[in-house]
Amino acid sequence: MTEKFDLLVIGAGVAGMSAATKSSSQGRRVAIVDALPYGGTCALRGCDPKKILRRGAEIVDAARMFSGKGIEGDQFGINWADLMKHKHGFTDPVPKNMEESLRSQGVTTLHGVAAFTDDTHVDIDGKIYEASNILIATGARPRELDFPGHEHLIDSTDFLNLPNLPPRIAFIGGGLVSFEFAHIAARAGSSPVILDRGDIPLQEFDPDLVELLLERGETAGVAVQRNTTIASVVKIPQGFRITVERGGETATIDTDLVVHGAGRVPDLTRMGLDAGSIAYSPKGISVAGHLQSTTNPHVYAAGDSADTPGMPLTPVAVFEAQVAASNILKSGTVTPDYRAIPAAVFTIPELVRVGLLEHDARAEGFDVDVRYSDTSGWYSNYRIGETAGATKILIDKNTDRIIGAHLFGHHYSEVANTISLAMKHGLTTKQLRSTTAVYPSIGGDLAAML
Repeated sequence: MTEKFDLLVIGAGVAGMSAATKSSSQGRRVAIVDALPYGGTCALRGCDPKKILRRGAEIVDAARMFSGKGIEGDQFGINWADLMKHKHGFTDPVPKNMEESLRSQGVTTLHGVAAFTDDTHVDIDGKIYEASNILIATGARPRELDFPGHEHLIDSTDFLNLPNLPPRIAFIGGGLVSFEFAHIAARAGSSPVILDRGDIPLQEFDPDLVELLLERGETAGVAVQRNTTIASVVKIPQGFRITVERGGETATIDTDLVVHGAGRVPDLTRMGLDAGSIAYSPKGISVAGHLQSTTNPHVYAAGDSADTPGMPLTPVAVFEAQVAASNILKSGTVTPDYRAIPAAVFTIPELVRVGLLEHDARAEGFDVDVRYSDTSGWYSNYRIGETAGATKILIDKNTDRIIGAHLFGHHYSEVANTISLAMKHGLTTKQLRSTTAVYPSIGGDLAAML
């Protein structure tokens, strides 16, 4: 007999799991399935393990910045194998722990590739399951590259499991993955180069602050080549040779490792979406504002799987999944609130954005007051030996409210959280400046930034 569920979740990352447990807690019969170990990209192959590796890089960088200021020694290094072992101490238990947690909350856990056979039936490795509602939360995968030799590249998952860090690494693409990994690799003793086909990398972030990040990265050993197109990658006895085209000229770069950092796309392969009457595009499954498929009312999608205004961030995927689960439970049409969601590039220092970019704010007709601060010489940076930092906060002159904030500096992601809260709840800069903060603290710098 075909097993039937009220909700079947495809994708056992944090978004899918949050929807599954929410629905199960309301007495619904719920199943979840994944072809990969439970935990998803963030916990196993992305945010969390990356931030653990970054911690090693942070410590090395902090020690180097304080050389001659009380910290002695010329060699501050990372034992990559030990750092990787520490990372595995977090990631290895995740699949078992998460699956056990789901089962303890009444969720049936399944394994295998899920493919639609019709609007409400899914084949999972040869067995058919029926569900009144199906939530797709399968995340994203590296986009396919078409230059000769692309098969020699490793992806972000492979990088996060490298047993040894080679001395030379080339990162293809000027996005978050390339920059975050390159900053880790440089502090760990490698010589990374980022090859970006555009004029300005990290295009979702403030271009002025991106330039400051490039300057700071260069001092740490992170090279960036812009306006560079990859012609081919070939294997050579000493590693790999990349042929690039730049300004009408051809050059070669020899390296030990080539990493794919050229973007990700919704992972909707092998799902048989056409059989399920599910419309989709390269941006993801076509959904209405309340995350229901525009062509199959039994199907919802969240996170990178869905074509929504939300940024490709784990917190966005989680709250979209929760909204979708709530709409399924209540037959509702609630839409997610995407206001004031912060995003960060966890380089060293980090680059953060909340709200509108400056040119977008002006294009939307705001009367913008741009409050720019060079924070490189502020006490919070002097204290740690950091010499780079800046903020650009955009204020609507008519309301005195923040409409965009762009921050480059040590631990400025924590400042961004406060700004996000203020933007979401409509606080004015006058109200923010009236708050007495802990001194000295980085969060206490917000009043001066305003």
